[in-house]
Amino acid sequence: MTVPPLLFALVMWFIGTAAVVWLDSRARATFRTSFRLAGGVAAIATGAVWWSAADAGWGGAYLGFAAAILIWGWHEMGFLMGFVAGPNRLPCPAEATGLTRLRLATATVIHHEIALAATVLLLVALTWGQPNQAAPLTFLLLFGLRLSAKFNLYLGVPNLSDEVFPAHLAYLKSYFRKRGGNPLLPVSILGSGALAVWTWTLAEAAPAQSGAAVTATLLAGLSALGMVEHLFLVLPLRDARLWQWASAKTKAAKAAAND
Repeated sequence: MTVPPLLFALVMWFIGTAAVVWLDSRARATFRTSFRLAGGVAAIATGAVWWSAADAGWGGAYLGFAAAILIWGWHEMGFLMGFVAGPNRLPCPAEATGLTRLRLATATVIHHEIALAATVLLLVALTWGQPNQAAPLTFLLLFGLRLSAKFNLYLGVPNLSDEVFPAHLAYLKSYFRKRGGNPLLPVSILGSGALAVWTWTLAEAAPAQSGAAVTATLLAGLSALGMVEHLFLVLPLRDARLWQWASAKTKAAKAAAND
């Protein structure tokens, strides 16, 4: 292996997130072009998943993981840019509680969730019966971690970390709750940590430098990153600060201040 899998997972996550933050922080007039170009990249990545499905080596594992990250980034752009969200784009009414609030909250993101679920099915179909399952497993893990984060924000967490939401999605913040915690939060943190340990154990048990070992290690790294992101919902640290350097708005503000 030429690149340690854990480092590769960290770099792909970091660069992918930074790219989405930068593109989403640019002028809205650029969104459609950026989304279309990213869609082309996602299409190529989907083709790479199909092409590498029979590759049981470590190269196929890296390619499948990277392709899944690129496809995921396109979906994230679609959501954050407002192209694929849900039919409800109104703030939560103050009187909405219980099932009414849940129904309204679901309607704000349901189109995005359906698109993600459909992509999982597509990746599973493209790799069905093949030895390289890196892409569908990576995308499914990202999907699960994202669902967990959304449910935790809905139920209530100490640190909402909602600075990443652009102005055109500000209505989503009205469906979040700021509170000391919720029963799902410790389950999410411990669950993602346990998944990291389990996949690491699978990697240790697999033949060295095999595709199975690399895939399991990449999933372990991604699970650990998911645990860290859930911890940001508890700790008095703003994870949005990690990405301020990548924001086009931050760079524009600094340039204006220097003039």
